[in-house]
Amino acid sequence: MVKGEDGRDVIQMRVDMGILQLETTDRPDGEHPEGCSSILEAIRKQELDEVGFTLSDEQCNQVDREFMQFYHRRICWLRLQHYRRAVLDADHTLQLMDAARLHSPDEDWSTTHEQYRPFVWFHRTQAHALAELEDDGAEQAVSAINAGLESIQEIFDQHDAEEHFETDELVVRLRELRESLRREYSVGRTLQERLQEAVESEQYELAARLRDELAKRSMN
Repeated sequence: MVKGEDGRDVIQMRVDMGILQLETTDRPDGEHPEGCSSILEAIRKQELDEVGFTLSDEQCNQVDREFMQFYHRRICWLRLQHYRRAVLDADHTLQLMDAARLHSPDEDWSTTHEQYRPFVWFHRTQAHALAELEDDGAEQAVSAINAGLESIQEIFDQHDAEEHFETDELVVRLRELRESLRREYSVGRTLQERLQEAVESEQYELAARLRDELAKRSMN
């Protein structure tokens, strides 16, 4: 992170061809496609006025650029340990994937982005867990990893690839992170894990108490 000429914070990332400079807010290249802060915002505005539209070639190019730019900045936030910002950029990318899939002019084009959805969720889960570890403790970090793993499993299920989930490298790495947190911080079963076990074993009174406890935690 460095100061720009006008004093604003910018990120500088070393790449093969030199130095890549990224803005810290809105679109990393600082551009305003269609007068908006991002192509995602532009697509959402168009959705308000037009139903069932298809992205133009220029919009597809902007989507491609925005995916790559947010990937670069997400990596930087993770390295800088700005985990909440990494989560926000991952969420932007996931929402852009949704919009691109909905308005795609070509299935092959949308697939080029969709294939990275588990990878984006991997980054998001890492960042969310480490942010929770900093702010709320190891148990919340473990819960964040469990939630991320569930989201990744849903993607595998949607693509009829359930048999590959258990051995997927990203899944294995998240589970290793989860178990290392359990060992280092002596974390047993989380409230969410205890709730799931209570439901599966039909201990409904216990499940109700655990839900109340989870609700209290979320309010705090």
